[in-house]
Amino acid sequence: MLILDKENIKKKSEWESAKIKLPQFDYQKMCENTMENPVWVHFGSGNIFRGFIAALQQKLLDEGGEKSGITAVETYDYEIIDEIYKPHDNLSIQVIMNPDGSLDNTVIASVGESVIGDSGKEENWGRLNQIFSEPSLQMASFTITEKGYNLKGLSGNFADEVQKDIKGGPSAPNNVMSKVSSLLYTRFKAGSLPIAMVSMDNCSHNGEKLYNAVKTIAYKWFENGSVKKEFLNYIDDRSKVTFPWTMIDKITPRPSKSVEEKLEKLGINGMEPIITGKNTYIAPFVNTEGPQYLVIEDDFPNGRPRLEKSGVYFTDRETVEKVERMKVCTCLNPLHTSMAVFGCLLGYTLIADEMKDREIVKLINKVGYKEGLPVVSDPEIIKPQDFIKEVMETRLPNPYIPDTPQRIATDTSQKVGIRFGETIKAYAENSNLDVKSLKYIPLVIAGWCRYLLGINDKGEKFEVSSDPLIGMLQGYLRDVELGGKYKKGTLKPILSNKDIFGIDLCKLGLGEKIEKYFEEMIEGKDAVRNTLKKYLE
Repeated sequence: MLILDKENIKKKSEWESAKIKLPQFDYQKMCENTMENPVWVHFGSGNIFRGFIAALQQKLLDEGGEKSGITAVETYDYEIIDEIYKPHDNLSIQVIMNPDGSLDNTVIASVGESVIGDSGKEENWGRLNQIFSEPSLQMASFTITEKGYNLKGLSGNFADEVQKDIKGGPSAPNNVMSKVSSLLYTRFKAGSLPIAMVSMDNCSHNGEKLYNAVKTIAYKWFENGSVKKEFLNYIDDRSKVTFPWTMIDKITPRPSKSVEEKLEKLGINGMEPIITGKNTYIAPFVNTEGPQYLVIEDDFPNGRPRLEKSGVYFTDRETVEKVERMKVCTCLNPLHTSMAVFGCLLGYTLIADEMKDREIVKLINKVGYKEGLPVVSDPEIIKPQDFIKEVMETRLPNPYIPDTPQRIATDTSQKVGIRFGETIKAYAENSNLDVKSLKYIPLVIAGWCRYLLGINDKGEKFEVSSDPLIGMLQGYLRDVELGGKYKKGTLKPILSNKDIFGIDLCKLGLGEKIEKYFEEMIEGKDAVRNTLKKYLE
């Protein structure tokens, strides 16, 4: 049996017999170069990093275009480093799950070191400060989820952890944004060294979110005398520090049992996934789809790896925003959310299975092609028609991607504003279009409200996915009963909430339409299915 570690990957013939590709560079030398001359630090060591971003650098290393790898930093779930990275010498196996059932397996060896980002661990925190003092460091990238950039709670006040960090200054921070700000302060003290801070998280204007969080922490430290004003100037000097915007797209779901079993049949030992104490599902392998996109604003004051040779698009901020809007507002994310809410209501547990459902497929075609594409901004570097075609015909139907509507339904209240609200706004602002003509996006919004009841189309209770507003939203619906009489205006507090949709749907004249759909969906068992059939004929 083969074991995934630095000694075993020397057994080239055995890995090749198992049809698993190995790195084409000197792994040990790469690790030494990474330690001595760090070029790239990445915060967030989960699946999207190992299954996508780390593989980009591996291609450059394989071709001899780079000598250093990536330093992976985990600032939230330290078990990932202790239980997955360290036992396997920072190696992982990327498993691309093709639509025909075949697997493309590659040992990803581009992580030169892994570090726990805990200011309470002297050795780890000291290493990170040393890295940020090095002139060779070109970029710090992030996949920490959108929540990672949020400094405040639902009350609008700073979270307790952030308040503590503001008072304590940069010496021993706890919040991830405080840690990043502290490390930037170290780089400032080392001679105002240049660096690009690159959020690769799947959220709108991600670079702006990162900048705002860092600048807020830094300013509070300046106010209490913890840092000099020159540090604020350093953060704002684009010849020194930049916060490029990016768009990322690749599905990397939880570890698949079938992939684990297939790798073990190939003779690879120790592929069992773990669930950490913080509920992270992770394994020594990452199963993922083949299609992938990464578009980055080309603004790197200290240079960068030549990632365009790995398929990354480098462009200007305006084009990044167009690509992001194309994906998030039209060609993928709205389709995903549509499938998530109706998939949960109709009893599905796999996205690919939903692509066999006549009504669901018709619905996402209408949401994407009929109502979304007319207002999409064409970024030109990626054609919207080609992108959505790949989504509909290749990505969503892939039966080997174990992605679930329950996962996608998580935090929907935080997503509907960008995924649907922006398209609705575009209709309202275009004199050649009638916002009241929208039919299918309102149908999805009604479906989401129906989903919030936590009762499926058979009348059975199900557990709704986590959402920071779930208590408030369900409170508005507490008097709604399946088969009961609907009280007009019940949905108004939800539909008129600009914090959710970015606009007041009632003022735009969509409120009554959505309520009508919703009323039909609560008539009794099978009402959701019947409503879909009625409006998708």
